[in-house]
Amino acid sequence: MTDKSLHKYAVIVAGGSGSRMGGGMPKQFRSLCDRPVLWWSMKAFHLQDPDTEIILVLPADFITLWNEVFSSLPDSDRFPHKTVSGGNSRSESVKRGLSLVDNDSSLVAIHDGARPLIHPDIISQGWESAEKYGAAIPVVPVVDSLRYVSGGNQSEAVDRDSYKIVQTPQVFRTSILKEAYQFAGDKAFSDDATVVENAGHKIALFSGSTENIKITNPKDLAIACVLMGKDA
Repeated sequence: MTDKSLHKYAVIVAGGSGSRMGGGMPKQFRSLCDRPVLWWSMKAFHLQDPDTEIILVLPADFITLWNEVFSSLPDSDRFPHKTVSGGNSRSESVKRGLSLVDNDSSLVAIHDGARPLIHPDIISQGWESAEKYGAAIPVVPVVDSLRYVSGGNQSEAVDRDSYKIVQTPQVFRTSILKEAYQFAGDKAFSDDATVVENAGHKIALFSGSTENIKITNPKDLAIACVLMGKDA
């Protein structure tokens, strides 16, 4: 059980253009079962703990659109949150989100806005693991066979049991994550766990979910609605 005195922040990173979706509209604003993709992640964090402060990192050109879409929702679906414009990279976007986290003696979860099926139970596991270990990420097993490709037609089988698929939310003690980003400087990293690891911290693993998919193309929206048990 997480210490209730620890303040919690959810930085939901949705600053990308979503170019692979086509159509000019970033994927985080697309409709998923009558609600924006981004909204579902907000709902999960709010349901898990209504006191969690939610921070959305959005493309600067779409903040006005988001405000219009959000204000059109029913009162019961409008969760308190702050917004900030994203940067030119994921790392820069996360740092901008962290700039609104004003309590370093807290926990912070960094979550992809394109993962709308995150479940409150996984969020709870993340808070508990990060409180205990300082840094924790959800992972799922690799179920397909893997091969390492060294160039050209050269490849060799590798043991899939030695690998895990990484998801979000990645959860940290706020002081650890902020210090890690300061240590990293302008270096680019693929995720926040790698930033923290680069600063010398170990990363704890907890169980994610195969349903916690990332929306990257139009068919993923239909799959997500099926997993939600609703019509697309």
